[in-house]
Amino acid sequence: MSAERGPIPEGSSQGAERSARPLLPTATAVETRRALRTLVRPHGALAATSAVVLLAGTVAGLFGPPLLGRIVDLVVDGQPPSAVTGPVIALVGLAVAQGALAASGAVLVARLGEMTLAELRERVVDRALTVPLDVVERAGTGDLLARVGGDVSVVSTAVREAFPALMSSGLTVGLTVAGLAALDWRLALAGLCAAPIQAHTLRWYLRRSAPLYAAERVAQGERTHQLHDSIDGAVTVRAFRLAASHATAVAERSRAAVDLALRATALRTRFFGRLNLAEFVGLSTILVTGFVLVRTGAASVGIATAAALYFHRLFDPINVLLYLFDEAQSAAAALARLVGVAWMEGPAVVARPASAVDSGVEVDHVTHAYVAGHGVLHDVSLRIAPGERVAVVGPSGAGKTTLAKLVAGVHQPSAGRVLVGGPVTLVTQEIHVFAGTLADDLRLARPKAADSELTAVLGQIGALGWAQALPQGLGTVVGEGGHRLTATQAQQLALARLLLADPPFAILDEATAEAGSTGAKVLEAAAANALRGRTALVVAHRLTQAASADRIIVLSAGRLVETGTHDQLIAAGGRYAALWATWSGNRNV
Repeated sequence: MSAERGPIPEGSSQGAERSARPLLPTATAVETRRALRTLVRPHGALAATSAVVLLAGTVAGLFGPPLLGRIVDLVVDGQPPSAVTGPVIALVGLAVAQGALAASGAVLVARLGEMTLAELRERVVDRALTVPLDVVERAGTGDLLARVGGDVSVVSTAVREAFPALMSSGLTVGLTVAGLAALDWRLALAGLCAAPIQAHTLRWYLRRSAPLYAAERVAQGERTHQLHDSIDGAVTVRAFRLAASHATAVAERSRAAVDLALRATALRTRFFGRLNLAEFVGLSTILVTGFVLVRTGAASVGIATAAALYFHRLFDPINVLLYLFDEAQSAAAALARLVGVAWMEGPAVVARPASAVDSGVEVDHVTHAYVAGHGVLHDVSLRIAPGERVAVVGPSGAGKTTLAKLVAGVHQPSAGRVLVGGPVTLVTQEIHVFAGTLADDLRLARPKAADSELTAVLGQIGALGWAQALPQGLGTVVGEGGHRLTATQAQQLALARLLLADPPFAILDEATAEAGSTGAKVLEAAAANALRGRTALVVAHRLTQAASADRIIVLSAGRLVETGTHDQLIAAGGRYAALWATWSGNRNV
């Protein structure tokens, strides 16, 4: 994390007006196309092969109607059965070839799509894990979960089913129209009578469906976010008797998503009804024109039959093609949301050289506000020398946690800069114990750590006793569904991870606040051992932690008002002295 951090520009999101929450960015159409080109470029050979195979299959299918027309003419002319043997064999061979080529092409296209989607998914996850957490926090985890879950599912379905059909149908329509024109230009013109109805229908539909699908994806993201909040916070919801309000919120967001889905279904029904009308008009015109041409001797029955078959075989690919515009609207909305995260702009990074001895920190005139006009920190400047342990104290709301998160890189300052000379590990009072064995939980910090290293760090933070007393020791399953750790034990686990990660700079944000008085003493001793020999910033919930620090800074209303050692600040008789007097008095009560 050796970097200078600045504010992140936020992208826009279609349908964001419906949400009071600033959603993660959604890519524009131009950005989405550019991203797709970037993803497909490494697979150019596969893309070209897929196109050639699909084209060959489509061309093979073009010979079917003329062969059937030839058979009709032979029958009409009274030719013997042997005369149609050759055309029939050719027709069967073409059908087999067309089927094989179409299937192979679909497989190749699907493979290309899956490979591309896999890379996009990896980019989304990678960016989501590296983008500053305040961006995700502002949007809500539900928005991110909806993208890596629902949106990926929509795009994946389109890649497996819609994309191969889109390419095949597009080629079939284009080449079939060319084949129809080659038979007789008058029959081709007759078939084109359906085109104005189809074009008008498609234009009518796209104007209404594009914003509808975008709004539907946003609504689904809001529903996912609400469900995640309600389920993840179920204990708190029950404790404060908020079940009814949360159920109402879930119902409202679900109703909004369902209403939009029903509107989309109704729109699709009207869309296909208009397409059916276009088919009826086109086929009727072809049949009438063919009848007239045959009756006047301008065309044979076989040619008229082939033209009708050509037009009839356009029904499915045209319907598929137009239907895919429907699928494409939903997939495009989902894809734009994924690309928006995958190519999300990050902070402007200006690296500062880091080394094992240069693990200092510089906070340079930093100002921060979560909401414009409501500053939390104001022009704070601070320098922490390598190896120095600095404690941050102040009343509630002074900006202590905000300062810690800015230094850790969780948030980006609204103004000013933060320079960190090396990797940072942040330990807060909110510790997540992952489901799995205790050993696996510890190895999150160092995957290849030996059991001896795990026991060593547990011993350093005073946790080896209870760890060895677990039913299976380090192999005991902890977390959700396993052995539940106490607040003190969970914090010790976090400090053990800190020791395994061994960063040059560590931040403790009220890491002993959740423990009782006995647990606090244990954690304070564990924290002191974990921080020994490294640069540290400690947001001190208990002033005994501050008293042992190399230096103390005092925040008040977002401003740095005092700095010095414990003895210097007590002698100064200022804010820290008042806090210490209150703290000492309460401890003696």
